[in-house]
Amino acid sequence: MYVSLRDQPGADAAPGAGSTVRRVSSTVFLLGVVSLLTDVSSEMVASILPLYLTAAVGLSPVAYGFLDGTYQGVSAFVRIAGGYAGDRGGQPKWVAVLGYGASALSRIAMLPAAGFAAITGVVTADRLGKGLRTAPRDALIAEASEPSMLGRSFGVHRALDTFGAALGPLVAFALLATVPGSYDSIFVVSFAFALVGLAVLVLFVPNLRTTAGAARIGLRRALREIGGRKLRRPLLAAAVLGVLTVGDGFLYLSLQERDNFAAGYFPLLYVGTNVAYLALAVPLGRLADRVGRGRVLVAGHGALLACYLLAALPAGGVGLTLGVLLLLGVFYAATDGVLPALVSRLVPAETRGSGIAAAQTVVALARFASSVLFGLLWSVQGPSRSLLLFAALLLAAVPAAAWLLRGVDRAGATP
Repeated sequence: MYVSLRDQPGADAAPGAGSTVRRVSSTVFLLGVVSLLTDVSSEMVASILPLYLTAAVGLSPVAYGFLDGTYQGVSAFVRIAGGYAGDRGGQPKWVAVLGYGASALSRIAMLPAAGFAAITGVVTADRLGKGLRTAPRDALIAEASEPSMLGRSFGVHRALDTFGAALGPLVAFALLATVPGSYDSIFVVSFAFALVGLAVLVLFVPNLRTTAGAARIGLRRALREIGGRKLRRPLLAAAVLGVLTVGDGFLYLSLQERDNFAAGYFPLLYVGTNVAYLALAVPLGRLADRVGRGRVLVAGHGALLACYLLAALPAGGVGLTLGVLLLLGVFYAATDGVLPALVSRLVPAETRGSGIAAAQTVVALARFASSVLFGLLWSVQGPSRSLLLFAALLLAAVPAAAWLLRGVDRAGATP
């Protein structure tokens, strides 16, 4: 794998460079390595958390829905603060370091956590760390990338991130296969991976000063840009689609309940989704650069709709399960990196982190509401009927989102 040694936006590819990765800044690649190691850590825990909480701890679907919503949405409370702090100082790396550090500490804090309140507290700390780091990190990616290659740069970063997300469940599976029920070993190994990722960020990622630093923007201006005309429709579309996005844990629990496979195989569901995401992140990022990021974002939710329908079928099997995982991977590849790439071109460079954070905040809050609502629906009518209801609502929301995002790429001419 080759990367450009240049970290400035606009750096040209080496003559004859034929691969996408060769044309991506080394800063993007290093941040991808940090995310890879961090995602090994986080996905080790995330892949066993739904089953651990419902089977080992004994949470009801409603309680799990609240905790899953917390996992999805609590980061919203600090995302804009993290984005603004990175914009204000012009050095988002150190804001990201603080966020990665908080998440690393939460891994080891899972060891003494017992009961719903303690686990919720640890999950909250982890997600607050994620919320703090994500927008500054994405602002660094945007700063180090050519405007015409934002989709590719985010795609390469997300591909490395997802490679770690695929490895994490495999490590968890191996540990559980070696020592069944040994959740403590998962928390310890997860902490070790998080520490290595934090070390790579501190020691090797350059302290790339963004163009925002010279501007010293005020909070009022940042908020005005977030609420501006260019972002209004994309944020509304993100909210509508986000509130109809069922959390991965619920989808996997519905597959486990339908097909009744052994608990030890549960982490492998995450592997299947992440392998599909890994394979498609860069191609769909490149496609978004060519045909429009808004179009690819909407198409990704079409894949999510098909995923709901397959998961809601009364009879399962290996083929249908793999279909669900593939479609879920397509959804993430078409949305996770594409949304920040889209938003980063709709706001001035000096408020880029705040704009990305605003979009991520909207999505996080929407998914919090989605998890709580889906948990309630599951308790009342079961997973299959709940998935069909969400599918019907998403079918109506997709064309509405397409209308809201119409022409948004042409509007993104911010230097």
